[in-house]
Amino acid sequence: MANKVTVLGSLNVDTTLRVPRMPLPGETLSTENKSSAAGGKGANQAVAAARAGAETRFIGKVGNDDAGRFMVESLQNDGIDTSAIVTDQTVGTGSAFILLDEAGQNSILVYGGSNQQIEEKEVLADEDDIANEDFLITQFETPQAAALTAFKVAKKHGVTTILNPAPAAEISPELLTYTDLVVPNETESADLTGIEVTDVASMDANAKKFREMGVKNLIITVGSKGAYYATEKASGFVPAFKVKAVDTTAAGDTFIGALSSQLKPDLSNIETALVFAQRASSLTVQGLGAMPSIPTYDQVIEASK
Repeated sequence: MANKVTVLGSLNVDTTLRVPRMPLPGETLSTENKSSAAGGKGANQAVAAARAGAETRFIGKVGNDDAGRFMVESLQNDGIDTSAIVTDQTVGTGSAFILLDEAGQNSILVYGGSNQQIEEKEVLADEDDIANEDFLITQFETPQAAALTAFKVAKKHGVTTILNPAPAAEISPELLTYTDLVVPNETESADLTGIEVTDVASMDANAKKFREMGVKNLIITVGSKGAYYATEKASGFVPAFKVKAVDTTAAGDTFIGALSSQLKPDLSNIETALVFAQRASSLTVQGLGAMPSIPTYDQVIEASK
């Protein structure tokens, strides 16, 4: 039976500019290519979950504009339930501008727009649907107040909560106490715990610190190296698959969405789910663009052969 996943998150139209290298301060560079696509951390994670087989819903906000309609249609094209996406009449749809260099590395500027207007009452209106989910996922491209409300609702109904604390920000201590699984990258983890991630011992120290902060389960993604996990029962490191990266945009989002599609709510199969998520992410980085590069379940399975 497919996992049921709700994502509370951001909806951005991504504009990608391809450059030979990142510009220096005060420098002007010509771009080699310009393209636009659906994106936003929340949207990417939802699409990754849906394409990997999860029954997926989305809670979010768009502007009353063409970009907003484009974002909603993009999610619907992947079979995602968009009934909980609200239209803001005063603030435009979010957007992101991505500089992508020849090595596949990126720098991203984000305009939050209507993503920042999500209100707690809009989350509460979705309680009956949240109650039927296996997982609720959120990130930091939408207000933490809305995330806290959503996580409280989820925990009230026994739904497993996953927090991706990205982009890095000061975090509400209360939000962590309602988080079942936190999934930062190594930089975000260090920002939240004050402990630099350099080796397994430092990852273990991060896990201990998160437990002290109220989160019992942790995954730290470490780029092309792999992912560390620590639950109440086990810990370990799952290596990444070695591929030539073309564009790393949405690699982390693919990882989280794909993970949620395979993970059991009690996290008992976390290592198997991590391998699947790593494989999905390795496929994403081999294509251009965020959402267009996110693989389907069949593509992940085929690549695993």
